[in-house]
Amino acid sequence: MNLGFIGTGNIVSDVITGISKSKYSYKKIIISPRNKKKAQFLKKKFKKIIIAKNNQEVINMSEWVFLGVLPQVGENILPKLDFKKNQTVISFMSTTNYLKLKKLIKKKVTIIRAIPMPPIRLGKGPVAIFPPNKKVKIFFDKIGTTIEIKNEKLSKNFWAISGTMASFYELLNVLSNWLIRKKINKLDAQKYVTSLYSALAELALLNSSKPLKNLVNEQTPGGLNWQGVNELRKLGYYRLLEKSLKKIYKRL
Repeated sequence: MNLGFIGTGNIVSDVITGISKSKYSYKKIIISPRNKKKAQFLKKKFKKIIIAKNNQEVINMSEWVFLGVLPQVGENILPKLDFKKNQTVISFMSTTNYLKLKKLIKKKVTIIRAIPMPPIRLGKGPVAIFPPNKKVKIFFDKIGTTIEIKNEKLSKNFWAISGTMASFYELLNVLSNWLIRKKINKLDAQKYVTSLYSALAELALLNSSKPLKNLVNEQTPGGLNWQGVNELRKLGYYRLLEKSLKKIYKRL
């Protein structure tokens, strides 16, 4: 099977890298020439990649087509493209819903909305999809962990959470910069912070079947972590996080 990608931005590059490093069986990956630098980089890095002349050629050569462009770009170009009947179209476009995609594409195709995240390049991380689809689930399970959503309205919640990624990285950045200002070597500071939070996330994942609040409550009263979380609560840190999520959700 040939996999086609319209758009060659960061998330498409991450997905292609994840596929190329996985055990998923495919013939070729056809990518659009939109970002020439990234397209050439991917072609040099992975053997099975072909750069198409244009977006229509991506569609013509592929059984599955992934839409990795910004919503405003996709909504402009999709009506001009001729998809094949019964083709599978997987959209990464955040604010373009299922019904709108059907109207834009105009052909009887299988449409799936998916939310891949950058760790997919490592074969890790969740991929929420709507509607549920067995073949697409098997595909994403090869390069991540698929979560099937039966209600598109519910999928907006997952899109909103995906919008907190940069906030997490900024947290790591603030903590490592604090150490650097305390005369800690930059590489040591960044290694400590990233290793710590990676381990904490792994521990949380192991306990994800239980209330995550348990991990908060097990901190020793009066201890450093108890102090840290309560000071942030008093400052409204977590209320601001929820407020940010509400605004992201509203945009969706």
